[in-house]
Formats: sequence, structure tokens, C-alpha cells
Amino acid sequence: MSHLHFTTKHPNANTIKRSWHVVDATNQTVGRVCSKIAAVLRGKNKPYFSPHVDCGDFVVVINAEKIVFTGNKMNDKGYLTFTGYPGGLKEEAAKSLLKRKPEAVIERAVKGMLPKNRIGRQMFKKLYVYAGSTHLHAAQKPTPLTF
Repeated sequence: MSHLHFTTKHPNANTIKRSWHVVDATNQTVGRVCSKIAAVLRGKNKPYFSPHVDCGDFVVVINAEKIVFTGNKMNDKGYLTFTGYPGGLKEEAAKSLLKRKPEAVIERAVKGMLPKNRIGRQMFKKLYVYAGSTHLHAAQKPTPLTF
């Protein structure tokens, strides 16, 4: 019997096909929509997904200011930041962060769902979030991503 030698095909820069998607966040739940976005950024929707290669797509999120929280999270949920100084821990309610910087709500949620290493930081750079309904990526012809 002859010995057959099979090798695993790994995706690389030449075989990965990156596409652009646009997500409308209007009336979508934060966690539910962000977990789907994180999966697309990782490339888990691709048949050739490999955990050690960034094979994800680009995602453009519009209407970030119209995203919704369930329950009473809008008032109760707090986002912590640390200034680096003693006693410099600051907390901001979800309601005020959404009003002040609506992009940050989606960006922070998605970032927490990506790997915590250099490949995760590389994946995060493929996310573009806009508060309004206009974006700067019309030239890339993004396809609508519906959940």
C-alpha cells in the first residue's frame, strides 16, 4: 500500500478574498449585532477560516447612534476608563457615552469579542463605525449585511 501524503491548505495573502459589508445598526441590539460583526471580522463566515490567519472582511457600521440596549442597561451599564493617575478610575453611563461618542459603544463591544493579540488588533482595524447614515466607503461598494 502506497503512503498518501495530505497537507492542510492554509489561507494566505494570495488566497484570501476580502469583501466589504455595511451594517445598519438602527434598532439593533448591541451585543447581538456586535457578535455577528466580530465573526465577520475574524472570517468565520468563510469556508477557509483558519484561527491563526486574519481572513476576515471589512465591516462598515452606519447609524451607530440608533443602536439599542435591552432592559435597563441604558441607565445601569457603565463604561470604565482609567486615566493612569491614582484615583483616576472614571465611569460613564451607557446613555451618556451613546450621546457623546456613539461609535465607541460598538467599537468597545466588538473589540472585546476579538482575540486579545496582534492578530486581533489587526482585525479591529477593518471595522469602520459611523454615527450617521453616511459613510466614506461608497467606492468599495460594500454589500448590506443583514442578520
